[in-house]
Amino acid sequence: MRKPRKTITLAAICLIAMFAVTSCDAPGRQAVETAAIRPADIVDFHLLYSRNCSGCHGANGQGALTVGIGRPVYLAIADDATIHETIERGRPGTPMPAFAQKAGGMLTDNQIDILVHGIRSWSSPAAFANAKPPAYAAPDPGDAERGHHLFTASCASCHGPEGRGARAIAEPSYLALVSDQHLRTVIIVGMPNLGMPDWRSHSKPLTNADVGDLVAWLGAQREPLSAQVSH
Repeated sequence: MRKPRKTITLAAICLIAMFAVTSCDAPGRQAVETAAIRPADIVDFHLLYSRNCSGCHGANGQGALTVGIGRPVYLAIADDATIHETIERGRPGTPMPAFAQKAGGMLTDNQIDILVHGIRSWSSPAAFANAKPPAYAAPDPGDAERGHHLFTASCASCHGPEGRGARAIAEPSYLALVSDQHLRTVIIVGMPNLGMPDWRSHSKPLTNADVGDLVAWLGAQREPLSAQVSH
């Protein structure tokens, strides 16, 4: 008589698998555990950027809600020290927070260095060999009256008369959220994802003085702090 074949049931397979992952000296405890990674131990640039920067600055720094910090124009005017300081301390009075632990954020000095190095890797040094952009920081105070005339000639077609059109860049509610440096950066770098060109694509390329004058006029449209508080 032939002996019946022995079969392994699903329950038996599960039992074998359970014993395979448990420790001999601690019954019921898994021997293989996934080690938790502390936020401060993350050193991958792409992960750090996606968690901390991409929501506002876009994938690969191409721009979203604000300036594209991975765009060649931005990287041509902002040096590593500027990028590092901005990440570390943020921009007080704007939506850009301080990310350094010593400033109340979550990132270590090493992680900020990794972000700066990774962002710099997107630069294209030869992109502006024949067209030098205006300086990142204003070399001189701007002239608001001249800026008004320049805005009418170069910007009003998109932003509306007096900057109060569909893209109302001169509205006090918008200006209360941004710094003069942010305005200057946006005017130079542009926001192509939102249809705004960089400094080259106006009636004529903007100079250092032009950018400073535009920022001076826009800044003059802010409401005094006392008026903002009373609203």
